[in-house]
Amino acid sequence: MRPDTPAENVDHTAEAARLERIAGLYPEDAEALLLRAAAHLELSGDRPAATKLYDRLLSSPAAPAATTTAPDTPADPSGASGPSGASGISGPSGASGLENPALVRALKASNLWEYGHEAEARAIIDGVRAAAPRDPAPWVIVAEALESHDELEAAHETFTQAARLLLADVTEPPRPARPLLIGRHRVRRLLGLPHDEWDALADTVHSMPVSLDELHDPGRVWSLGSDDPADLQAEISRLRAELGAYREALSRPFPVAMLHWPAAELAELLEAYPSLSAEYPSYEEHVAATEAALRELAASGTPNLGVVRGTVPSYEAFAASEGTSPDDATLLPQYATTLAARGRATPWPPERTDTCWCGSGRGYGECHGTA
Repeated sequence: MRPDTPAENVDHTAEAARLERIAGLYPEDAEALLLRAAAHLELSGDRPAATKLYDRLLSSPAAPAATTTAPDTPADPSGASGPSGASGISGPSGASGLENPALVRALKASNLWEYGHEAEARAIIDGVRAAAPRDPAPWVIVAEALESHDELEAAHETFTQAARLLLADVTEPPRPARPLLIGRHRVRRLLGLPHDEWDALADTVHSMPVSLDELHDPGRVWSLGSDDPADLQAEISRLRAELGAYREALSRPFPVAMLHWPAAELAELLEAYPSLSAEYPSYEEHVAATEAALRELAASGTPNLGVVRGTVPSYEAFAASEGTSPDDATLLPQYATTLAARGRATPWPPERTDTCWCGSGRGYGECHGTA
């Protein structure tokens, strides 16, 4: 998906097919590509097709053997398959052929519940919780699946179980784990539970102008019935903040990625394809323009920004797969988008103390994060 393409104008079925095609060209990245393809199929409304992609991943050669049953067969409490034909969690490590089998199963469970296979979804969710993955994303997905179907107590238990496992004695939660705290705070507000220490920690990582207490206040719906323009304007501000928080907490983002060429790669690229010098007058201008573009996108509210690192051999292979020449500048954003779809994007912005995305070796706060 190009950064300037509105999401509502995307042909999700065609995009899923494109990602499947790329997965065939880059089997080493098939997991990330097929997960994104499945997400597009979900957005298109073809949830059974998305389940088939999740099962394709789970039934890879190194994955546990699949068990096929009929579509209306009730799920086995152990997490065995129902309509989809793939097994549930097989142990703490899951399918050794996948980088993140728990994530695949969590996504599968969430998808199944949306088109009527609640029993199997619940069984898989139980399996994910029993496997206790160390990655926050599966926890967030299954907890939000429970929450979206009004299983608030179960969602709270799941968020809390994950927090105890991943955030014990943590004073500065890592970015990927923050949605656990935000989601747990939201569910506790819906349940009318008092603040605890993890809710306080959630407040510290929340960066939106509207506080979490106000954002997650169940009673704010009453303001929608007000005739006072000030009340309605305040509600609009809260909804905007809520949308921003939701986008930030998405567990399976489609990152908008800017292409970064390391200095040596850029020199090689321009030597081989001098016509691209119009795009990249110098390395210094290239990295400055990349940071400026990312900041402009962030200021416009674009979520899930990232940086992908280009290499000349990879770019040439991509051009060949597209049947065009590498000196075609219009190919560059497509190359960046494909790298992002393959899971090669580094989230932006880094923490101030993390190494800068440009590869200088300095902390982001001392390099491109100074301005």
